[in-house]
Amino acid sequence: MSLNPVRPWRNIDRRPSRRIMVGNVPVGGGAPISVQTMTNTLTTDVAGTLGQVLAAAEAGADIVRVSTPDEESTRALREIVRGSPVPIVADIHFHYRRAIEAAEAGAACLRINPGNIGSPERVREVVKAARDHGCSMRIGVNAGSLERHLLEQYGEPCPEAMVQSGLDHIKLLQDLDFHEFKISVKASDVFLAAAAYQALAEVTDAPLHLGITEAGGLMTGTVKSAVGLGFLLWMGIGDTIRVSLSADPVEEVRVGYEILKSLGLRHRGVQIISCPSCARQGFDVIKTVEVLEKRLAHIKTPMSLSIIGCVVNGPGEALMTDVGFTGGGAGHGMVYLAGKQSHRMDNDRMVDHIVEQVEAKAAELEAARAAQAQAAE
Repeated sequence: MSLNPVRPWRNIDRRPSRRIMVGNVPVGGGAPISVQTMTNTLTTDVAGTLGQVLAAAEAGADIVRVSTPDEESTRALREIVRGSPVPIVADIHFHYRRAIEAAEAGAACLRINPGNIGSPERVREVVKAARDHGCSMRIGVNAGSLERHLLEQYGEPCPEAMVQSGLDHIKLLQDLDFHEFKISVKASDVFLAAAAYQALAEVTDAPLHLGITEAGGLMTGTVKSAVGLGFLLWMGIGDTIRVSLSADPVEEVRVGYEILKSLGLRHRGVQIISCPSCARQGFDVIKTVEVLEKRLAHIKTPMSLSIIGCVVNGPGEALMTDVGFTGGGAGHGMVYLAGKQSHRMDNDRMVDHIVEQVEAKAAELEAARAAQAQAAE
């Protein structure tokens, strides 16, 4: 639960789920909602793939998934795992040998549909490899690849068919006494995905991996993901998320964090609160925010910054942020620190000054956090 006794209307009661581990990252059981992405390079290009993994990790990714469609890819996976600072999930679709090879290569998790890899004996071999090498699994149900018998039974992809597929796959693992799994029921249709996740949340305590699959490009995919994932997260559903975009994986991570930050579920870096600007603005708000987003990207400390063009809403917004700047006209504005008026600053110097103030506040917060941690030891 995200507890806010002062503003109870901001509380989110998270769905109880059991906890599994993806490498050293806890998923479910009240753990922070983790952010995932997936590389889009050829896995056999170790340098290129590892470069994307490192960039995603720097942007805040907790977990990165890598496709392993063939034996050459699972061989490359070993080196990728060795160089990765975050747990690696191996994406498996059909061939059970790829799953075994990925487990042996050090994958922290296998993304798999047990029903797609053949006989019960093959499922048993994959489970044994996962257990022997400390892998968890993700059952990945997708509306676009439902089993033929379910499509015949239900007529089309629907929430009931997706949940049934998930439960059938769960049973295959539970019958082998394997419980280190999470599950997803993804669709490109926001309504279908949301309904499927809601129904699934009622019938299993497994951690849920959220995603609106094949959401589209950066703009359209961000909107669809924010609507679908935001709705579910607001309901307390979801233990780990991946925003699927036809874009750089780093963008997926950024959007994922922004969704979580908007709901108060995860905090990382500077949250900029800014106005859309209008004729009242005392400086170019849009350009200023664009520059500040780039110049403050290196800050990992959770904190807030308000950039408001005029005094209509500026002082009120600044009351709620760590650092604020409000336009006042005549070529200068007011700097707010910890919600209080501090000093005036000329517009032509404001960007550099704001960056300095944010960096100083971040250092102050980190020092306080370190002192608190030391006192608790």
